[in-house]
Amino acid sequence: MCTPSRSALLFVASLILFGLTGIPADAAEAQTAAKAPATPELAFDHGRTAVLAMDFENDIVNMLPEKVQAPLLDRAGAILKVAREAHLPVIYVVVRFRNGYPEINRQNKRFYALKDSGRVKEGTPGAEIHSRVAPQPGDIVVTKRRVGAFSTTDLEAILRANNISTLVMFGISTSGVVLSTVRWAADMDYQMIVVSDACADFDDEVHRVLTEKVFPGQATVVSTQALIRTLGSPAQ
Repeated sequence: MCTPSRSALLFVASLILFGLTGIPADAAEAQTAAKAPATPELAFDHGRTAVLAMDFENDIVNMLPEKVQAPLLDRAGAILKVAREAHLPVIYVVVRFRNGYPEINRQNKRFYALKDSGRVKEGTPGAEIHSRVAPQPGDIVVTKRRVGAFSTTDLEAILRANNISTLVMFGISTSGVVLSTVRWAADMDYQMIVVSDACADFDDEVHRVLTEKVFPGQATVVSTQALIRTLGSPAQ
């Protein structure tokens, strides 16, 4: 069997590189589109689904760039409105610490700096949920002392008591509370839906990698509009 010469291989590579393979450009694009993953379909039992809005406290929202805050709050507000109209339980997960931060020691790199900043301290305006996505009567607020929604909280007891098996989640930050909650919930066999554009991170690339590469391995990742369509009500 004849082995192609190095020059022949380079010639073929150059044809591929410059799109001169004999395949029309539109046909090549069609092939690429055919291989692209389809938008994930949402199928879940609304009667066993809860919505988790995570870490929308003023101090945390205000850490985001101003140009990110308004659209993020718009999307979060739209999800919460439709969720309530669909009679889904809405659960807020917030991080708050007591005066003096007795829950934090020097070994906790993520939270130790808070002891000097005064952020998310119970009873302060910064620890309150942003007014644009504020809880309504009947909503549940769960307070945590660590990153994930399940750690140091009674969230699991609430979900089990209400026969919840599917979690729709979004929040700040993607690499913080969202990532930790996805990992924990996956180990407990919850079905998960992460609303990617209602999450935000302080690093755009980290957000992209998590929502496009990491989360799809354990959750269905969708947009706000896709979720709202599934719940049967247009976005406002």
